[in-house]
Amino acid sequence: MNYSGQNITFTDFKLNGFYNLGEWRPLLFIPFFLMLLLSTAANSILIYLIKSQSSLHSPMYVLIGFMSLSNLIMPISFVPHMLLNFLFNWSGISLNGCLIQMFCIYFTGSFNSTLLFWMAIDRYFAICKPLYYHKYMEICNFVKFVIPPVMRNAVLVIIMVSLAGKRSYCTNIIDHSLCEHMPVVQLACGDISINNFVGLLNAFVIPITDFVLITLSYVVIFNSVFKSGKPQMKAINTCITHLFVLTVSFICAVMAFLIYRIRNNISSNSRIFISILYLLGPSCCNPIIYGWRTKEIRQTFFKFMNIKVLPFLEK
Repeated sequence: MNYSGQNITFTDFKLNGFYNLGEWRPLLFIPFFLMLLLSTAANSILIYLIKSQSSLHSPMYVLIGFMSLSNLIMPISFVPHMLLNFLFNWSGISLNGCLIQMFCIYFTGSFNSTLLFWMAIDRYFAICKPLYYHKYMEICNFVKFVIPPVMRNAVLVIIMVSLAGKRSYCTNIIDHSLCEHMPVVQLACGDISINNFVGLLNAFVIPITDFVLITLSYVVIFNSVFKSGKPQMKAINTCITHLFVLTVSFICAVMAFLIYRIRNNISSNSRIFISILYLLGPSCCNPIIYGWRTKEIRQTFFKFMNIKVLPFLEK
């Protein structure tokens, strides 16, 4: 901690999530470790398959690969520290460490939201403009859709994290198991209205904007499919899958966002659990939703198992 006159500014924090569980707290290591293991293994396999198989180098699968990479980075940024905290009570984290964790969580989270938007663009050209699909989905053209939202996400997250880093902190006990924005800045001395406003800006400009754009894209897609009268069940199933993931992610994001900003009777443990599940859940589910349910990826996985894994196990 730093001393400035009569003021004390803490530069080291303690993550105190689930502390009131007492001796039962170390048992939380088991489910969250299994979720981390599932996320790491599933996303790593998906990334390897998409990278190594030329048949999966089309734009849609490349986007799924980027989503897997994002889903791999997200839990690695906070779960190992959280597990050590549960098991050995290693709750300490520096301000800089907390800010880095915060940036990784929010940037990868916003990147996932934007990836769903890019997938909607891919489906739009594939279904509504099939003759122009390869033209518009070439890397040089697709980058035009990629750069603006990535810059938007990076700028907003950097501003939010930078403002949190400039605050003076009068206490250092974070009632959470990771460094989310609001639980951290609530410990700051003085008025935090600017931090709250920037947090609101991040929530409205990124996920809500993406949600509206994606919804409009799928309205156009469904309208085009039904007007054409052609049965495109594969396309419709893909779109429904994307909409389901988007809706669940959006609802969870809104819940995680509101529980720290409105008065409610939700217990501390419940708030923390909702936040962790919102961040960690997609990393476990997306490889199954976008990998296993996709016929081409599933067939490539079985082919990979037959050629490389099974002969190795038989030796």
